[in-house]
Amino acid sequence: MTRIHCFLIAVTVLSKSVFSQDVLPVPSQQQLKWHQTEFNLFLHFGPNTFTDKEWGEGDEPEDIFNPTRLDCRQWCRIAKAAGAKGIIITAKHHDGFCLWPSKYSKHTVRESKWRNGKGDVLKELSKACKEYGLNFGVYISPWDRNHPDYGTEKYNTIFMNMMKELFTQYGPIHELWWDGANGEGPNGKKQIYDWKAFVSTVRSLSPQTVIFSDVGPDIRWIGNEKGFAGTTNWNYLNTEGFTPGIGAPPTDTLNTGNKHGAYWIPGECDVSIRPGWFYHAHEDDKVKTPEQLFDIYLKSVGRGSVLLLNVPPDRRGLIHKNDSAAIMAFKKLRQQLLPSAGIIENSSVNDFAFRFQKPEAFNLDDKTQTIEISDFEDNYISADFKKPIEVNCIVLKENLGKGQRIEEFYIQILDTANRSYFIKGATIGHKRILTFPKIKTQLIILRITKSKGNPMLLPFDFYLIDDKLVEKE
Repeated sequence: MTRIHCFLIAVTVLSKSVFSQDVLPVPSQQQLKWHQTEFNLFLHFGPNTFTDKEWGEGDEPEDIFNPTRLDCRQWCRIAKAAGAKGIIITAKHHDGFCLWPSKYSKHTVRESKWRNGKGDVLKELSKACKEYGLNFGVYISPWDRNHPDYGTEKYNTIFMNMMKELFTQYGPIHELWWDGANGEGPNGKKQIYDWKAFVSTVRSLSPQTVIFSDVGPDIRWIGNEKGFAGTTNWNYLNTEGFTPGIGAPPTDTLNTGNKHGAYWIPGECDVSIRPGWFYHAHEDDKVKTPEQLFDIYLKSVGRGSVLLLNVPPDRRGLIHKNDSAAIMAFKKLRQQLLPSAGIIENSSVNDFAFRFQKPEAFNLDDKTQTIEISDFEDNYISADFKKPIEVNCIVLKENLGKGQRIEEFYIQILDTANRSYFIKGATIGHKRILTFPKIKTQLIILRITKSKGNPMLLPFDFYLIDDKLVEKE
């Protein structure tokens, strides 16, 4: 049975499909599509791969970049098989080395011996992403420790021209990633970035691209590099007076967002599968386990964010077998523990029923499968099972197209001895995965206690996962 059937059994007679007004701000269509991706790969790749550095100095000889077996199709095959929806590549890191033959730099693949200076990593990756149906994204650091014009007004124009190359030669680009780092260039000067002009350039070239930085304008950094969103995680953020980098809001604000934020700027959780961001051979035995990745998943996607997992190619230009094995096993864990059909969807009509304390206060939209709950403070939804089930995971979702609304909720679970267990939560957002010690139950009650306007819930479900993988603080 499908989710929509589950809801229709209980609320067909209530279906009006006329919802209350949106709670502003609401996401753009591009942001909504980004929310749906949930999981993407980050690929840190460049001279640092060959120097064993994390931040290059900018004076590395171009010939050091020589991935003799580079295969972007291998990257995409692995990303697709692991369930990622896209790839973001470090087209230019702080060292200034460009993975494409930019005419605005002399520190590029063109000057290297790789493929006799005729290679173009971005060209190969964008083509492979199209072949495998993956979103193509680009990280480009405005800091440039190599370019002689860094630290002058001229450099801002150069940086914008580089972005024009990216969009006109390698698009479509789904997500553009800006690092706010701002150190000294080769002349000892720091750059005053023209962020307003940078944003305007991207908007004019590719309005469908979502832009990431500490303060958006479309996606924000989550405030840490561990991959964890806040247990309270608003998609709203106030950005007045803030800039990317050292001018960003405090990390705890980035982690939770602003409850009354003026802009829709959701958080993205970036984390590396290894201790470092670039490939280092001495870290081959330090790849995160599938279980560790699943815990990160619960604390990122499971808290309403998107997970951006860094899997750096090695010196051959291939994803190492240890990294590949880990993310494949991670995919298997997600499929086994959180399949598309949970306990409800695997139940028959006679196994359970949704019940509503005040049926007249529920409004179902058949098309979007959204339930609007009016008079929610004195209302609740219950799931009654005729036979006891074991559960330790509940997945809730909001219809974000109507704005993020739910501020507080709790779930009451009655065990077979009629004892009540309460799981309290704050925000839900795109997806909230709640895990807890296993309980045998026949009755689960969801009550929204605080919301900005009427709650707008999407179908939810229950799961029984390995108790050892219940979220750890």
